[in-house]
Amino acid sequence: MELSFHCRRSTTTTTTTTLAVVSLSLLILFSTSSFVRASSSIYSELNPIKPRHSRLLKSAVQRETPTSQLSEIWTPLENQGWKPCNELRNKPTALPEKSEGYIQVFLDGGLNQQRMGICDAVAVAKILNATLVIPYLELNPVWKDSSSFEDIFDVDHFIDVLKDDVTIVKELPEEYAWSSREYYALAIRDTRIKAAPVHATANWYLENVLPVLQSYGIAAISPFSHRLTFDNLPMDIQHLRCKVNFQALVFVPHIRTLGDALISRLRNPQHSTDEMGSNYLQEVTDADDSKNAGKFVVLHLRFDKDMAAHSACDFGGGKAEKLALAKYRQVIWQGRVLNSQFTDEELRSQGRCPMTPEEVGLLLAALGFDNSTRLYLASHKVYGGGARIATLKQLFPLMEDKKSLTSPFERAQIKGKASLLAALDYYISIHSDIFISASPGNMHNALVGHRTYLNLKTIRPNMALMGQLFLNKTMEWSEFEHAVVEGHENRQGQLRVRKPKQSIYTYPVPDCMCQA
Repeated sequence: MELSFHCRRSTTTTTTTTLAVVSLSLLILFSTSSFVRASSSIYSELNPIKPRHSRLLKSAVQRETPTSQLSEIWTPLENQGWKPCNELRNKPTALPEKSEGYIQVFLDGGLNQQRMGICDAVAVAKILNATLVIPYLELNPVWKDSSSFEDIFDVDHFIDVLKDDVTIVKELPEEYAWSSREYYALAIRDTRIKAAPVHATANWYLENVLPVLQSYGIAAISPFSHRLTFDNLPMDIQHLRCKVNFQALVFVPHIRTLGDALISRLRNPQHSTDEMGSNYLQEVTDADDSKNAGKFVVLHLRFDKDMAAHSACDFGGGKAEKLALAKYRQVIWQGRVLNSQFTDEELRSQGRCPMTPEEVGLLLAALGFDNSTRLYLASHKVYGGGARIATLKQLFPLMEDKKSLTSPFERAQIKGKASLLAALDYYISIHSDIFISASPGNMHNALVGHRTYLNLKTIRPNMALMGQLFLNKTMEWSEFEHAVVEGHENRQGQLRVRKPKQSIYTYPVPDCMCQA
């Protein structure tokens, strides 16, 4: 019995030890595997990134821009024969005595996509003779920003500018207080319109939404992004969309004030950065921008991780970066990315790869911007961080961004609020001498349209040309420079008349502008 007991105890001890060893081994294996995955995912954002175009970069750093080229690149646009239509400012006809009901819209996307949705919402309310409730901005799933309309835009100004066009209320009356985001999230509701087609016509709204308004007194449209056509609408509706975009939508006072402070610091770099602080309003008020004010360029560097991964392009980070971006595509889009079926060379020759900070720096240098250029970097987060931006900084040492131009106190007011950060960038971009976006997107489209409306110089990169030039690894700087200048002669703010299906917010001629 004693022997038997001893054997069982030994067996139990051995089994326990074996299980412990196996468990420990699995833990080590799992931890190692997790570490490898984590390492590969952050490799390209932490490790030094070598320049991909060192031959061109070396020449660009040593470049000497002729005075004539510098003068030409900074010359403002001449009058192009178009100006904002007076009809946008004239008092419209009186509002109908009775509203058909309340319209709610729920807007997703980033700031600029929401901006376009707000313009469309006002137009739809006008079409339906409805009262518009201040649009609800959905929580952005990427930036996790819960900013409301009132946090970003001056709501009183918005309502006042449009008071003769559409009745707008900040919130629903008590009898309709039940109509909320939470209410529609719980079940299918008769008052929710969820089948609005992309670019729906005015007739679609009259046939499908008006009956709901007349039956219930309220209709909630979600989703609503890009839900109104750009074509075949009455001119007064088109004019109203323009009026919302260019006159009614202004940012809240503290964004405009902070923006003015940063613009002053960009134009007057001699002002001590020690002055930055809680008194930035006084700083702007005291600054005399009319004397010796310098010029500056805004570069919207659209090169975040989402953009890099979705493009399926090679950005020179080696196998680790390719693996990290491939895994990211799998997690976010389950691998369903159209560009994945093409080679990097094919994508670049078609202009489907976003330009890296290095590449857009070479573009600017070739166009004639020298190393004394004041460059403001408008971006949320650059994939690769400082390592990616190093070459751009090498070309333009006077580069600034929100962090370098603001005090901790100023940053605290907008910290963690992606929409407010984007609003600040938008405001500064509208007031810059020149604007350029490294890649197409909603901010690019919105600013191209807004700056066209104001007749301001805006450079639109020729993505296909740049992709092809960067594929040529033997090209000399002089040849590269000539090709870039020639390929961008007509891409610096020249007016383009909107074609069918194109956005009124990117191409404001002829809907928002009249021939002078």
